[in-house]
Amino acid sequence: MSEAQAVDVAAADAVDARAEVALRKRQRAANRPGWRRPLTIVGLGIAAVWIVAAIFAPWLSRYSPNATSSDLFSPPSAAHWFGTDELGRDVYARVIYGSRVTLPLSIMLVALAATVGAVTGGIAGYLGGIVDEGIMRLADLVFAFPTIILAMAVAAALGPNLRNAVFAIVIVSWPLYARVTRSLVLSAREMDYVHASRLLGAPGREALAIEILPNIASPVAALAMLELGNAVLWLAGLSFLGLGAQPPTAEWGAMVSEGAQNFNDWWIGTFPGLAIFTAVMAFNFIGDSLRDLLDPRVARAAIQRNEDA
Repeated sequence: MSEAQAVDVAAADAVDARAEVALRKRQRAANRPGWRRPLTIVGLGIAAVWIVAAIFAPWLSRYSPNATSSDLFSPPSAAHWFGTDELGRDVYARVIYGSRVTLPLSIMLVALAATVGAVTGGIAGYLGGIVDEGIMRLADLVFAFPTIILAMAVAAALGPNLRNAVFAIVIVSWPLYARVTRSLVLSAREMDYVHASRLLGAPGREALAIEILPNIASPVAALAMLELGNAVLWLAGLSFLGLGAQPPTAEWGAMVSEGAQNFNDWWIGTFPGLAIFTAVMAFNFIGDSLRDLLDPRVARAAIQRNEDA
């Protein structure tokens, strides 16, 4: 073998070795448990910070969120970490206390939408026929409108406040859960254990509640976690437009709206905007990992990709 051929063989072996190492790293990353992935840890950490802030808000801020002062439009300083707004209110205190409004309401509206959607979708998928047609056509009617536009219309019709904003978002959110649940029920009702339950004399309602719904709860829970970030955005968006939280309530979307009116004083809108960004990012990271963990179809797809690689 000539010297040039030996060099080519050595180079090819080196490339193959590097490719094999890279493949092993990708496989280890894909097979790593969801809760040990870096993005999941980041998401859990950020979510934990905001939950702690919401619980211990009175101990984390020296100021009341609605306390005014003569120190107007003060930039961030040692006295006011995030500055003050047009009324001299401490922006840091309002961001911390705003987590007590945005986060619990977002969780509540996702829980309500998931419950309504799962129940209606389960009934539609199991009973079929005219019931299925009626519920799905109602869901299609909601899907026919852009989500935020329909939420704005409902909130404006009911009146601008947080309760009506939550109700409006639930109205536009439940069809997604209904469709997903219906498709899962349509698959699950043909399983052997459901047929066995019916043959043993279990009524349809009992088979749906005991045999089917518990077995499809994991994908619905993963979807709800993914939608939690959207709920934060929708609630903040309605408050930004004046259809959610009303002054002087400390809510992140309303605070961003105040910052837009005082654009030159960048800190008024920047810090509540960062709060929205980090909360949405954290819930999306956690939702992705929860979907990988709970949805067997995603796990099977990941295994298949590894085998193909």
